Amino acid sequence: MNELVDWLENVLGVQPEIQGKLFASLVTLLVIWLTRMLFVHLALRRVEDAATTYRWRKTASTFSFVLSTVLLGRIWFPDGLRDLSTFLGLLSAGLAIALQGPLVDIAGWIFILWRRPFQVSDRIQIGENAGDVIDIRIFQFTILEIGNWVDADQGTGRVIHIPNGLVFKQPLANYTRGFQYIWNEIPVQITFESNWQKAKMILKQIAEKHGSQFSEAARQGVKAASRKYLIFYAKLTPTVYTSVTEYGILLTIRYLCPPRMRRGSAEAIWEDVLIAFEQNADITFAYPTWRVFDNCAESNSVERLPPAPESDNSARLYPKE
Repeated sequence: MNELVDWLENVLGVQPEIQGKLFASLVTLLVIWLTRMLFVHLALRRVEDAATTYRWRKTASTFSFVLSTVLLGRIWFPDGLRDLSTFLGLLSAGLAIALQGPLVDIAGWIFILWRRPFQVSDRIQIGENAGDVIDIRIFQFTILEIGNWVDADQGTGRVIHIPNGLVFKQPLANYTRGFQYIWNEIPVQITFESNWQKAKMILKQIAEKHGSQFSEAARQGVKAASRKYLIFYAKLTPTVYTSVTEYGILLTIRYLCPPRMRRGSAEAIWEDVLIAFEQNADITFAYPTWRVFDNCAESNSVERLPPAPESDNSARLYPKE
């Protein structure tokens, strides 16, 4: 052992005191790692739920990180906080410039854990990226992407790693925190000749069939969310709005649904709308059309303009060939 210590000191220039601290640090990290692996194995041996498994693993990792930091601090700074504060003061001056990005990410991680704008399993959108949060780490969090080239907030299968520092720079939307429901709208366009009152009544019945089941739960959700946020809705039941466009009457179905049921609920509503309109001949879907009018062929009653008089002025306006 003495020969190894002398060799490291002569070849690498590492003093015996530093060698002892390095060896103690490696042993400490190895013991903590083995203890963590054993704990996770015993704790999760009979757990099959993925969410519970994830939480246990993250808790064990966080505890191991804190314990390692404390023990390594005791090894490298035996004199206590005085040496540690001096070291951190010198180190932070250089790292503040060289590692500005990672430091911002660490600050973002602390903000996420403290303020909890989202947590694992929440559906969020930050900037142009949207998805379900599947992991939160010290430098970045990970989402399972939705949207993009896929319609109606369905998953794309891509995993996106986002730096934690973006929570300070980009708008953050949470689909599942607070209110826990979203408003979805389905526009239905019918022709001006259709019986729009009848169509509106049919659409309202369909909307109540598929949307009323969430109204009571949403009302309770608003009460719970109002304790933390100023959220107020006068009406939570499904409704149908009427407006007019350039090529028909627009009836818009508006209803509440959970974020992950948006596409399924829209599909069910559209199927009922197609069946109902098929059974009513006086209701027709509208779509953009163009009409070409031939004056000579379609209207003989239109008077033609008289020929221009032949005069000096008309000659200038209508030159002869």
